[in-house]
Amino acid sequence: MKIMEGKVALVTGAASGLGFATAKAFAEAGASVALADWDEKAARSATEKLAAEGYTTIAIKCDVSDDKQVEEMVDTTIAAFGRLDFAYNNAGVQNELAEAADQTRDDFDRVTRINYQGVWSCMKYELQHMRRQGSGAIVNCSSIGGIRAGAQRGVYHGAKHGVIGITKSAAVEYAARGIRINSISPGLFQTAMSDQMIAAGQKEALDAMLERVPIGRLGRPDEIASVVLFLCSDAASMVIGHNLVVDGGITV
Repeated sequence: MKIMEGKVALVTGAASGLGFATAKAFAEAGASVALADWDEKAARSATEKLAAEGYTTIAIKCDVSDDKQVEEMVDTTIAAFGRLDFAYNNAGVQNELAEAADQTRDDFDRVTRINYQGVWSCMKYELQHMRRQGSGAIVNCSSIGGIRAGAQRGVYHGAKHGVIGITKSAAVEYAARGIRINSISPGLFQTAMSDQMIAAGQKEALDAMLERVPIGRLGRPDEIASVVLFLCSDAASMVIGHNLVVDGGITV
């Protein structure tokens, strides 16, 4: 029997990168999986790939900065599968590079709505169901930007610091009710976000960061997926409110 047979997982930002790799890992472990993404076409394409391999999946269009869409995302998952056991709140965006004095309100609001409020909103509606169910595990995606500083990245880093804070607080609230909540802080991984940095002319900045990674390479999305599944599994039954850094040693 697969370790997550009969369970249900929800992944945001699931159409590509870390999200898709994690959705696939949940499916391979036996779970039914809801793949949510703001890009409905991409979400459906990702879902069809998994369905073609025999996995049970659904695609959901969701902008995590919109509370109503988030609530509907969770409701749709439960309507389709009858329960919600695991959630990986992964959706996120980068900020526009700018010093603190030059950052714009529009960019601050955009990044904060998705990276911080989005995680808060997802967790809120996931917990409402898990609380009634009396069980569940949530993993929120922060970043190494959530535990360190970065010039011209204050908006992004601030939001990611916030993710760790709300994760720890909620973990304390729900630990005795059968619900475990943790976060992860990925380092440099091969994702659409790293591709966008290169496309935006930031390859030199990315290369400079990579030089400081002891393992000497970008991470693979499946290396995040395995960590998320561990945190959701019974093997992590005593792991509560922890931020697990997955960065090839860059923060060491």
